[in-house]
Amino acid sequence: MARSSQCARIFCAPGNAGIEREPKTSLVSKEELDCDKHEDVVEFCNENGVSLVVIGPEAELVAGLADSLRENGIRAFGPSRKAAQLEGSKTFMKDLCDKYGIPTAGYEVFVDPEKAKAYLGRKDEFPVVVKADGLAAGKGVVVAQTMEEATEAVDSMLLGNRFGSAGSSIVIEDFLAGEEASFFVIVDSKGNTQPLHSAQDHKAAYDGDRGPNTGGMGAYSPAPVLTPEMEAEVMESVIEPLVRGLREEGCPFQGVIFAGLMIDDEGAVKVLEFNVRFGDPECEVLMHRLQTDLLDIILSSCDGTLDKFDDDGEGIQWRDDPALVVIMAAEGYPGEYDKGTVIKMIEEEEGGGGAKVFHAGTKEGEEGETLAVGGRVLAVTASGSTVKEAQKKAYEAVDNRIDWPQGFCRRDIGWRAVQREERDE
Repeated sequence: MARSSQCARIFCAPGNAGIEREPKTSLVSKEELDCDKHEDVVEFCNENGVSLVVIGPEAELVAGLADSLRENGIRAFGPSRKAAQLEGSKTFMKDLCDKYGIPTAGYEVFVDPEKAKAYLGRKDEFPVVVKADGLAAGKGVVVAQTMEEATEAVDSMLLGNRFGSAGSSIVIEDFLAGEEASFFVIVDSKGNTQPLHSAQDHKAAYDGDRGPNTGGMGAYSPAPVLTPEMEAEVMESVIEPLVRGLREEGCPFQGVIFAGLMIDDEGAVKVLEFNVRFGDPECEVLMHRLQTDLLDIILSSCDGTLDKFDDDGEGIQWRDDPALVVIMAAEGYPGEYDKGTVIKMIEEEEGGGGAKVFHAGTKEGEEGETLAVGGRVLAVTASGSTVKEAQKKAYEAVDNRIDWPQGFCRRDIGWRAVQREERDE
């Protein structure tokens, strides 16, 4: 957004050490602005002449920050509180899919643990998927391989209060086998849609897709498993009925829809989940490939003018080269990890070019040093003529530009796409 000629200044709350070094950008600390207090956000915008707010976190969308801003005449990029239930409530999402014929896994909803366990006792096949209904920071999903594991998941959510109010209701789903991919679409205030692109995430903490689930250890775009023909099918069978259904339910959607998909061996596509934000680390690879002015896209979404990208016959423009991101995380993540360790960064021209190091959980220390303060800390992103080339550039930057002994990363991000490329050579 800072690169846009339409952008004069960006405030980022709370931001990090990387964002702080970008042009036109000022950080606003948690002490200066608590974004949970919507009236304070509105007041800040009025005092500082802010005409657009781009809401990143799902929790703020589910809490209705976009509504508060729009009610006060301030543009907001993101769905209303009602529409954000698409991510905020698994039950809302599954019921919507069921009502409007959107392909997804079979499911049942429970608030009573005994009824949930009785249902599990009638299941003929495992694994099954047990999900907390509400937001659980990406941790409220258990793929239960056995009846015992499923029962334990039910008890931990409904009786053990493992996820607080997010787990007071649960969804038990049939397990879907296949390959996962994500597809992104922009929706405007009038219901116009523009497809963005696909990506594929790596959730497991360690190489070979082993270890605990994380918020994402790397991604690449586009996802070869999602062919152009499949993307057209997703627009027709998933996105169009979803946008229409939300409007008919009285909660029209405006913002970005992130469709988590499962593609089986026959090429059939079903929806795993929807997010109401760009997501991380998918966002980094999408931004690395995007050629059209992002701010222009966002303003068009807010103003109901996305169809202008159709009118010019070009649509939203992308670089053909794939992009790949490697996440560097603090040792111990997604469990306990140390905060405040020092990251030494080497300038691009000295450590090998071709990669952008995005920051996440960092802050600037008293002497200007970069400190790691989060679990997932850096997102090292590169592009190339092939995924294999993008992968090589990203790992060269990890090895040559970042000195952080307390950090780690997976070394196999993009392995599925690289295997496809090698098979096709």
